[in-house]
This record gives sequence, C-alpha cells and structure tokens, in this order.
Amino acid sequence: MNNAVLHVADVHKSFGGLRALTDIDLQVEEGTTHAIIGPNGAGKSTLLNVCIGRIAPDTGAVVFDGQVITGKKPHEINQMGVVRVFQTPEIFPELTLLQNVMVPAFAKRDGAFRLNGVQSALSQNDIREEAEHWLADVGLKEQKDLIAASLSRGDKRRLELAMGLTQHPRLLLLDEPTAGMSRHDTNSTIELLKKFKARGMTKVIIEHDMHVVFSLADRITVLAQGRIIADGTPDEVRGNPKVQEAYLGGTH
Repeated sequence: MNNAVLHVADVHKSFGGLRALTDIDLQVEEGTTHAIIGPNGAGKSTLLNVCIGRIAPDTGAVVFDGQVITGKKPHEINQMGVVRVFQTPEIFPELTLLQNVMVPAFAKRDGAFRLNGVQSALSQNDIREEAEHWLADVGLKEQKDLIAASLSRGDKRRLELAMGLTQHPRLLLLDEPTAGMSRHDTNSTIELLKKFKARGMTKVIIEHDMHVVFSLADRITVLAQGRIIADGTPDEVRGNPKVQEAYLGGTH
C-alpha cells in the first residue's frame, strides 16, 4: 500500500510472561475504513493503545503520515491528528452536550486538554459555532443544552464522536463503536459512519458485530492470541475457512 497513512511495523509487546502482540505488521490506507476483529484477549485494544502512545511496544515502530510516532506522548500523537474514541464513552456527564464538544475544540487550539478551560471556551464564538456544527453532523444539535448524563448510550457514543471530530482527526480510531447499542442505534451509527467514510475520513474500527464490520470495512485484519491470522478485503476474509470457523460461525 503506497498510500498508507498508518503503518504498524513488526510490533511486539509482552506483559510479564504474556505475549500480547507478536509480529504485528499492518498498513491503513488513507481514506479507508480498516476493521480489526478477533475474540476477547486477541490484542486489539493493546494494538490501539500502542498506536496512540499509551503503551510502548517492546520492539517495532508505528509510523503515522510518514513520521515515526513510537516514543511520543499521547497528547503529541493526538495533536498530529490521531484521535481515539474509546469503548466506554469518555464524556463529561455534568456538562451540556455543547460544553462537552467545546472542551476538546478549545484544547486542540490551546494545546492542552483541561476541563477548567470550558469557561474560556464558552467565550469563544468560533469554537461554539464549530461545536454546534459537529453536534448537528451527528444529529444532536437540538439536544445541545441537555446535560450529557441524561443521554442514552447510543447518543453518548454520538456525543463522543462529535468530541473526536472537533479535533479534526486525520485518523480516527474507534473502539467498539456500537457496543451495548440496540439494533436501531447500531444501524443509525452505521449510517453515520458511512457518511464520514464518503467524505474520505480514514478510520480504524475494532468491532465484534460482523454486520457493522461488513457494512463499513474496506479491509479487515483478524487477530488471535496477539497474532494476525488473516488480512484482506471483506470478501477475502469472509471466504477464509479459518476465520469463518473461529469468528464468523462459518455462515457469513
């Protein structure tokens, strides 16, 4: 892939005697949605944590946009344009939806993520307008003055997505974006992510729901026990007998 925006190159990671990642080498092409699937404990979240600098690999490197980012701090990687949306929504429950989105927008410009920056952010009309834009984009503008704690799980995920988008990601990492959602909320999230895909946004998603994976992914990497056992297009992965047996039930 000559158009790779992310390259995880020969990454290994162990925790004590437990090998979490072994010989991980994958590339994410710009403008694509790249899914990472596998059972619990396969190393998926560890891999994302390596990509955002929360965990340092034992060996290997992560290259983003042509620059080695291994060894950089998480906030430095974020400032470069790598934004992760976590499995459990990381929002400020006591703030309004608008305030939640304004905080990271202000932090992106200010260079630091501080909750006490919300009052300063509220005085910035340009930040308010941008926050309202992203809330509208995820379908939450009408609820902008609600307290975030009052939202459903699906809407909390939408709110966190807006918080991620306001940081202008070049690469958006989504950890289980539909976990715990109803089928209606899941389908709504699929349509929302398709909209961003049509705009050329590069995304990596970890997801257990194969309906979500095959609805969105251009390429799929399959992990098992910290190793890549398959990597290819959805059709290639769907047709892989080992993947069918282990992860797709042999019927997808």
